[in-house]
Amino acid sequence: MRSNLTIGSRYMMVVAHLGALITVIFWGTSFLSTKVLMERGGFTPVEMYVYRFALAYILLLAITAKHIRSRSWRDELTFFISGICAGSLYFITENYALRLTTAGNVSLLASLSPLFTTFLMALVFRQKLKTGALIGSVLAIMGVACIIFSNGESLEFRPQGDLLALSASLCWAIYTIAIRRVIPLYTSMFITRKLFFYGVITALPLLFIQREPYHLGLLFDIHQPQYILNMLFLVLLCSVSAYYIWNEAMKKLGSVTANNYLYMQPPITMIAGYFFLGEKIFLLGYIGCVLVVGGLIVSDKWKGKGDG
Repeated sequence: MRSNLTIGSRYMMVVAHLGALITVIFWGTSFLSTKVLMERGGFTPVEMYVYRFALAYILLLAITAKHIRSRSWRDELTFFISGICAGSLYFITENYALRLTTAGNVSLLASLSPLFTTFLMALVFRQKLKTGALIGSVLAIMGVACIIFSNGESLEFRPQGDLLALSASLCWAIYTIAIRRVIPLYTSMFITRKLFFYGVITALPLLFIQREPYHLGLLFDIHQPQYILNMLFLVLLCSVSAYYIWNEAMKKLGSVTANNYLYMQPPITMIAGYFFLGEKIFLLGYIGCVLVVGGLIVSDKWKGKGDG
């Protein structure tokens, strides 16, 4: 019996690791659809966020309409904080950071989220920092830097944009810590729906006051199906499916291990750009991929002295 339980537990862990990888593949390739909608369709960053997650929320509400309220106001507050940190505040600070600093700075600083998560977990839950997690994070961040700079991006000190990018990274880490308490209490579908609701509600004021024209009508233009198709990809796979799988993966792997997979997004984005946009991959990009994967392995397998 014990042998069967062990095999079953290992199988579930493998599935969880695979789920985390699938999620970052969706998130890493989402830029392709976002690029089509923003560059060709003219959608603003706020429009992109609100339309994408509002549609995702409506879909989830149709599936889980029987269970609307959480069990307590404390849980509802947790969902509110998590929805802002993983939704409106995260995306909006990151988008505005892109206007004030270089894309290279934003990409690199945003990749610090797993490192913030590791330190916050140690601080909030008094967990000891593991040697492997720290060394693996450093290797992965070096790999991310190699991938970013292989595209000719520059690293410049621009305080306002850099602080916003760091804020976005910290927002995701706070979400990871906050949602940890309610993950065992609710289904991943319910949690995902709550995150989308509070994220959209808090972003709506920015949508209403934007000065640029709205582009919602393009999604219903039958003569230009590329817009609705790309939006559906973002809604169904990159939002509904990805967030659901991510919350399930965090249940099995824990917050720190799951968040380390976020280091894989830049390599995935780079590979997707090669196949779908014809972007070249340089030697520094290959080195970056090796460092990121190596960092993930070290984080998961390294057992330093005193780590337990």
